[in-house]
Amino acid sequence: MDDILDEAYHRLHRTGPEFEGWLSNHGPMAAEALVRHGQGAGVHRWLDGYLRRLDELPRGLRPIDDWRAALGDPKRTGDWLHHFDRDLRERPWRDVLGEWWPRLLPGIAAGATHGVIRVGHAVRVLRVDGETPERRTELGQALGYWAARWQPVPGAGPLTGRSDVASALAGVPRIAERTGGIRERLGRLTGVPGWPGAVTALRAPADPEEAARTLGEMVHRAALDYLRFGHGEPVMLVHAVTAPTAVLRTLPALDPALRAPSVAAAWSATAAVTSVYAAPTPAASAPVGGSADPDEVFARAARHGDEHVVKLADAVLEAYATTGDQRVLAAPAHAGRLI
Repeated sequence: MDDILDEAYHRLHRTGPEFEGWLSNHGPMAAEALVRHGQGAGVHRWLDGYLRRLDELPRGLRPIDDWRAALGDPKRTGDWLHHFDRDLRERPWRDVLGEWWPRLLPGIAAGATHGVIRVGHAVRVLRVDGETPERRTELGQALGYWAARWQPVPGAGPLTGRSDVASALAGVPRIAERTGGIRERLGRLTGVPGWPGAVTALRAPADPEEAARTLGEMVHRAALDYLRFGHGEPVMLVHAVTAPTAVLRTLPALDPALRAPSVAAAWSATAAVTSVYAAPTPAASAPVGGSADPDEVFARAARHGDEHVVKLADAVLEAYATTGDQRVLAAPAHAGRLI
């Protein structure tokens, strides 16, 4: 299975992090999830179809000298990819991640949160399965994409509230005008009544252990909310679940001092995606439950084949393993029906 993933990375690293102008390349993330859950035998067949949609790896213009000025400039995508590829050849991956995580974290909305999501998948492989050249390259491409599309969530900052995750999520207001892409929608948040309080409403974790528990609860509650509100925008609302999952996967590789700001950033992403994409009202009836067997839940997602269904299944299986709440296992099948 390790060989299959490295071969998949090798094929994908000839392609850019986006295609058709702004759509995120989900190939590396989906391939990692498929291999992780025992579906590696179908990865290359899946890639044969997916690769036809992708664009070539972008070329660089000039080296990244002033990194602050280059953050969030998609025209510098090739430069960012080269920068991190070189950096990860010269330094240990944990050192590179530790230096750049706090720089990139305030721009967690990058690429509709796909920057941080791709980093989370790459870090999981390196941390759990070990290093190979292909895996270091994947982390570099993930970090480069995040840097090129760096985008803050309006109003985000340190957590100052006293709410638990369930209460904070229930209090997230919805935008009124539900048109346009995520950049346009996020720009409307500043005018939404209640948003400034909602984006900081969560109680800050008291210690590193509570930070991990808070993120786990965030994933759990966002998955349950997908069952209620996913019909509003079934593809985009997946990221309210997968973005905090990515942060949770990265925590063990970070300095404990970075855990509290990581929770705050993850919350801002989940709250923002919920505000701009969740349906204003819950579904009229509860989604029909799927299999209660985790392996079958993921196998069905793999058979469906949509990259968002696969990644949602990957995330909710972690939430189920932590909480034992079988309700979350219905989310991938629900997403599959909606998508």
